This record gives sequence, C-alpha cells and structure tokens, in this order.
Amino acid sequence: MANDVKFEGKDRRIEKIEQFLAQNDLGSLEACRELCLSKGVDVDAIVKGVQPIAFENAVWAYTLGVALALKRGVTDAAEASAVIGEGLQAFCVPGSVAEQRKVGLGHGNLGKMLLSEETGCFAFLAGHESFAAAEGAIGIARTANKVRKTPLRVILNGLGKDAAYIISRINGFTYVETSYDFHADKLKIVEEKAFSDGERAKVKCYGANDVLEGVAIMQHESVEVSITGNSTNPTRFQHLVAGTYKKWAIENGKKYFSVASGGGTGRTLHPDNVAAGPASYGLTDSMGRMHGDAQFAGSSSVPAHVEMMGLIGMGNNPMVGATVACAVAVQESFK
Repeated sequence: MANDVKFEGKDRRIEKIEQFLAQNDLGSLEACRELCLSKGVDVDAIVKGVQPIAFENAVWAYTLGVALALKRGVTDAAEASAVIGEGLQAFCVPGSVAEQRKVGLGHGNLGKMLLSEETGCFAFLAGHESFAAAEGAIGIARTANKVRKTPLRVILNGLGKDAAYIISRINGFTYVETSYDFHADKLKIVEEKAFSDGERAKVKCYGANDVLEGVAIMQHESVEVSITGNSTNPTRFQHLVAGTYKKWAIENGKKYFSVASGGGTGRTLHPDNVAAGPASYGLTDSMGRMHGDAQFAGSSSVPAHVEMMGLIGMGNNPMVGATVACAVAVQESFK
C-alpha cells in the first residue's frame, strides 16, 4: 500500500483511511486519484475551484469519496453524493467532534437533498459575513442543474442590505431589494438587479433589516433546505430566522430541513460567542442545536477551523458546493 501523499493531519487519520481503503478494495489514495482522472474527474480542480484556500486533506477526502462512487458504478448524482459522504467521513479524526456528529456523512446527505427533485430552494442563511457562502452558492449553481429536471433555486439571505448588494455585485449575483411592512406582516420586492449573465445571476441575494424580514424572505422563496453561517450574527439573525421559520413550517405543514453549519471550540473570540461563557462551544453552536435537523462542526468559512473540529480543511459552506460539484462530475463521467 502506497499512501505516500502528504496532507494536513495525516498521522491522526491514516490508520482509519487505510482501513476504509482495504474494506472497499480501493488500494491506495494514489490509486483513487488515478481512477478519478481516468474517468475524467479532476477532483483537485473541482475542490480548489470552489474554495481556493481549501487544504490538501480536503482534496484527498473528496478524491476518496469520488473514487468509491466510481468503483461502485453509481450513475446518479444524488446517490453519488451520499457515497462521497462516506469518503469524507473516513477522513474524520477518530474521537473528534466531526466524527461523533458524523459530519462527513451529513455533507453527503445534504448534497443528495440538493440534487433531489423534492428540494426546490436552498438558502445560505446569513451568508453575508464572509465570501464562503458565495463560494458554495457558485459551486452549486454551476453544477446542480446539469442533472436536475427542475432547476434548484439558490438564495443568500443575510442581515444588512448594503452587505447583500456588495456580495451580489462582486460575485455577479442578482440583488433583490426588499421592504417589510411590520404592521401588515408583508414583504415587498422593490427591485431585482442582476450583476451578470448566466449561472451566477441565478443566485438571488437578499438583505434583511431584522429577523422578521428574514423569515418573510424564507417564506417568499419557499425554502426547503437551509444552512446557517455561524458568525458574525448568530444571536442577531441566522439562528433566530431558522428557528422561527421552522416553527412556522411545522405549524403550516411545510417541509423544511435546517442545517446548522457548526460552531465548536475555537470560535469563542467573537463577542456573541464570548457572551455564552468559556465553557460553551460558542453560542452559535448551542443555538444551532435548537433548530438544526443536522449539525456540522467548525466554521462556515474558515478551513483551519473545520480541520480543528476533526473534519477536513474546507469551510462548511464551500463544502456544500464541492460535494454537489463532485457528485455531478461522477454522473457525467458515465455518459
């Protein structure tokens, strides 16, 4: 067995990875890469194309997952996504938060949902605090609709109209300006402005002034699946919107799957999180447990922090885009 490749935290992972390789008759990580490339799937280009600062262990985790899907002959992108999650799970450090929460499998299953026709709209909730949500959204917009019969609608819904405008302009999204009537509890679409043509313009970016407007945006877009950003506004916006929308969805028979992108140790320097006390995983993590159907681990954006939680070096939001893109590449390789 070779496995001479170098990646971050290899010593903590390699025994588990080698067991997984043996169980699935995949030989080595080098053999996995060769299998992917032989089928025309350049995993390194896909992963780094979504988040250029992703770690090498992210590339190898996706390489393992894609190789497994190819070896099993999985021709459907949604099913391939779930299999890719097995590869991500194999890279979770034994005993870590990521392993305990089965975050690798969770990412695979989230990608499967987004590639399923049952999901009409996916929201990055509070995606304005960094460009990571934009990276994830672009990854999905580029690829998901290649294999779906009905296009998946992707939105960003965050706190602040100026932030939404800037994110839209830089990334070529469509900025949707809204106003909210508190007395009538009604959302009004003031203007839609596309900053590009093509796939990026299909991503709609909303900025809300408060929680109620954020919930109204979720209702307007009929969001079925969302993932929260985990800073900078966990106590002011995203968890409150997700929780309030979930209550409304339950009361009205609306299907809604809420993913809390993470939190965890090391995320405690932000004032919102410091307020939760030094013993907590950070308030964003604690609040995520209140509404999340699934909870990931680590930052929505920062690779090093997700790595700290024992997963791989890639932000949770970009990872959603990478999972979908890799799964679509698997399906297309069989054409």
